[in-house]
Parts: sequence; C-alpha cells; structure tokens
Amino acid sequence: MTHPIAAPAVPRPFAGLMPIAILILLLAALPVVASLIGSPFLLKIGTRVVVFSLAAVALNIVLGFGGLVSLLHAGLFGIGGYVVGVLAFQAEAGEPLFGFIPGSTELAIVLPVAICVSAIVAAAMGIVSLRTGGAYFIMITLAFNQMLYYFFIALQKYGGDDGLQINGDITLFGFAATGRTPFYLGCVAVLAVVLILSQRLVASRFGVVLRASSQNERRLTALGIPPLRYQLAAFAISGAIAGLGGALLAAGQQFISPSEMSWVRSGDLVVMCVLGGMSTVWGPVLGAAVFLILEIILSEWTIYWQLGFGLIIIGIVVLLRGGLTDLLRMTFGRANP
Repeated sequence: MTHPIAAPAVPRPFAGLMPIAILILLLAALPVVASLIGSPFLLKIGTRVVVFSLAAVALNIVLGFGGLVSLLHAGLFGIGGYVVGVLAFQAEAGEPLFGFIPGSTELAIVLPVAICVSAIVAAAMGIVSLRTGGAYFIMITLAFNQMLYYFFIALQKYGGDDGLQINGDITLFGFAATGRTPFYLGCVAVLAVVLILSQRLVASRFGVVLRASSQNERRLTALGIPPLRYQLAAFAISGAIAGLGGALLAAGQQFISPSEMSWVRSGDLVVMCVLGGMSTVWGPVLGAAVFLILEIILSEWTIYWQLGFGLIIIGIVVLLRGGLTDLLRMTFGRANP
C-alpha cells in the first residue's frame, strides 16, 4: 500500500510581518509616551532595548533557526562598537588608522565599515568553529569571544579596560545624529529593516536549508547540499547584524567598553532569545525588552536582584516552552512565524 507524499510547504516570504509591524509601531510610539509622562529617560532605555534587540535577532538566526549555540556574539557586538569608537578617536587625533584609513564620525561611513568588519570576523571564526559541533562548538565560540574581550582590554591606546569615550560629534550626512528622539527613531527604523529582511531570509530556500541543517546534517549532505556553506553564510550575516547593533550602541551613548564583549553578555543574548521565543524572528525583541526592563526594575528594589531575576526567567522558560511568543499566541491566537 502506497501513501501519498505530502507536498513540501511553500515558503511564505511575507508571513509574520503583522507581528513585526505591531512591534515597530509600539516602539515608535515610545517618544510620545515619554513626552506625555515627562520622562525622557525612557528613550535611553528604549534605545538600549532596540540595539540589544538587534544583537538578539542576529544570534537567533544561528541559534533559533540554525541550531548553533554561539557564545561569540557579544564579541561581534563589541567589534561593531569599537569600529565606531576607534574611527572617531582617529578623526579627533587627525591621524589615519594604520597610516591609510581616515578616521570619521559620519554614520554613513562608520556603520557600513562596522557591518563589514564584524561579518569578516564572524566568517573567519565561523570557518573554524563550524567544523566542530555540540559542546565543542559552544566552547570554541566562548574561547573566541574571550580572545576578543582580552584583545580590546589590552588596547590601552583606546581606553583598555576603562572603555573608549567618543568625543567627536556623530553625524549622518553632515547633520547631528545624537539627538535623543531622532537617534532612537533611527534605531527603530534599522530594527524594522533587519526584522523584515530576516523574515524573508528564514522563509527563503536558504532558511529552509538552514533549519534542515539543525535537524539532520547527514541527510542534507546525502542530498548533495553542503550544510557548512549555509551555516557559514548565516554566521557571517548574523555577525554583521550584531556588529550593526554594537555600532549603534556606541554611537548612541558615545562610549564603548570591553564589558559589552564579555562571555556574560553573550549568555545574556542567549537568554534573550530563549525568553522571547526562538521560533520567530521577532521573538528575541520581546526577550530583549523584558530582560532589560526587568533588570532595571529589580535592581532598583534590592541589591540581590539577580536572585529574583533568575527565578522569573526560569519560571517563564519552564511554563512557556516557546518563550513569550507562546503567551501571545495563547492570548491573541496563533501568529505566523
């Protein structure tokens, strides 16, 4: 007796855009809320949520869809920030980097450079890391992250352990780009573009192969599809997005520190992905927002806030196996991934 073979699911490139649109509209409304309640500090928190959302979305491409638990992404995040900081430092000093790369505080220049450098570093380290698997992959990405962390601590010219202050005026096409509200809205616009492109990516043939590689690499190889190439491409794309988030963090606070590159920060990004939900591209945005807001609120109440914070995170993860996206699905009905 033969059984009919189910037709493969047709990727829907525009599926899941409604939750993304709702999230972006809510984030874009924050300046209005901050103005109504007279609390401009909300925009500072919002900017931090958005830039860490970029890093979490970047990690989720390889973690949630590729099945690769990377502890390297804080390092890639920090590289993006240091590209902005170092180029601004060289511009202030009036000296080209390495004798031929001019310094700059123009976002139209430094952001693409940060994206490219982060992608190249991610690809270079990915070539080595992706030849391992399981716990070995986790450990080697952790080792690479710590290498980057201690490398920037050793750069005393650029602040070392104290971090690097950006003294020059950050501009975009010649106009000042450090205004709190315009910069925040610009970061939200960047996040919107990244989420839409990520949604298209995971719904494409590339995304199908990436998800398949997380389930059975041997079967993919038997079908003539080299999973390493797809994983490496995903790692480079993920690194580029993480570097973009770090670059925006440095530009927004005009400061970058090696503390943003520690393995603890990499662990935070993993928790953000798991907390928000790894089955969607927008879930990590929820995770980043809840993670950072809880961190601020609980730290105001007690010096032992990490204990309560950990219990809350454990409770959410245990009760909602798919993260906060599960809670939304139960509340408003099933959303498209």
